[in-house]
Amino acid sequence: MRHRFLSGWLGAGLCSWFLLLLVLGAFSTISLMGERAAVAQEEGEEEIIDEAPAEAQPAAAPDTPGRQSTLEWMFKSLGWMYSVVFLSLSFTLVALFVMNLLMARRENVVPVALVEGFEAHLNEKRYQEAYEMAKNDESFLGQVLSAGLAKLSAGYEQAIEAMQEVGEEENMKMEHRLSYMALIGTISPMVGLLGTVQGMIASFSVIANSPTAPKPSELAVGISTALFTTLVGLFIAIPAIAAYNLIRNRVQRLVLEVGILSEGLMSRFASVGGKKG
Repeated sequence: MRHRFLSGWLGAGLCSWFLLLLVLGAFSTISLMGERAAVAQEEGEEEIIDEAPAEAQPAAAPDTPGRQSTLEWMFKSLGWMYSVVFLSLSFTLVALFVMNLLMARRENVVPVALVEGFEAHLNEKRYQEAYEMAKNDESFLGQVLSAGLAKLSAGYEQAIEAMQEVGEEENMKMEHRLSYMALIGTISPMVGLLGTVQGMIASFSVIANSPTAPKPSELAVGISTALFTTLVGLFIAIPAIAAYNLIRNRVQRLVLEVGILSEGLMSRFASVGGKKG
């Protein structure tokens, strides 16, 4: 189980870095295309002006600040603090998603090979082999069945109680790992709301401290911070909540299947009192 957990985290980390680089690459590509289109438009306008008669050319306009890409604008608006926070939340979310998705696979919860092999051993009354098979299996069902067979010598009721205890413990572990995705889905919009309030305060501070009417560019700094933090917070929260509910429903369905299968396989020992039949 520990080996699967570590391999799951390694795969989750690699996938998260890949998706993060993919998103950044997409933003950069879109920004670069926008810059090229703007440059091409400006060059076309300059050619038209150069071809016009000298007396028709307008006076030289004052120098304007260079254009900045959308990614650069977003990074400046978020600042180092929000950028690091949102990147950390995104990385953690992707890692948790991959890990929980691997955890919720049927092979890790209710492996078909275990069910068939365990039932075959019971039919042949090879109880020790059935116990060893379940004990050596790291799946949810394997842990439940091995706990039940280990307590069967004390009676059928004790075996069922042991299976239920192990089932509740394993279910709690799965729910615990899933809950972190819901936590990210709750925290992300709260961080975005914090940035919204901070950005609006910054904009109103410019208005309050300016003796004259402030320039729109001065107000745009705080407003862009407010909007970008809200956008990124929702961009992280929406898939986090959706993925949490989808995987949680799948886990609950598999856990219910584990309970039905385990009790069905152990039902042949219902008449066992103090000894294994």
